[in-house]
Amino acid sequence: MYQGSHSINMDAKGRIGVPAKYRDLLSSTCGGRIVMTAHTQDKCVLVYPETEWQNILPKIEALPTFNKAALRAQRLLIGYACTLELDGNGRVLVPPTLRDFAKLEKKLMLVGLGKKFELWSEESWLSCVAEGDDEDELPEEMMSLSL
Repeated sequence: MYQGSHSINMDAKGRIGVPAKYRDLLSSTCGGRIVMTAHTQDKCVLVYPETEWQNILPKIEALPTFNKAALRAQRLLIGYACTLELDGNGRVLVPPTLRDFAKLEKKLMLVGLGKKFELWSEESWLSCVAEGDDEDELPEEMMSLSL
């Protein structure tokens, strides 16, 4: 399980270092192979272990293409998807298209969300967590949670 927020840097070549505590887990679950793609609602990058991505890809492919929102999600998720592999030092190159999409520069945040990560520019992440979005309603499933 991936959790927590990690401040990381991207080098001049566009590589990030995956925190050491996740390298072994990624290595054992997917051989260090990950899939990066665009988030459908926020300007950040989704990072899946390849095995997890293979589970959700058929669901994305099955979305109805006559629905404009579903087609947009397909285009973002599949259209930006890149399979990558951690190098021997636990680094991975963030594809330029995703760097541009999420406006990633040197200072980044890698946020664990259970089975996946989100990769944010530090500025966007801090802005996102500082601003509550009052327009979004909580889904029904959250109304019964006690935290």
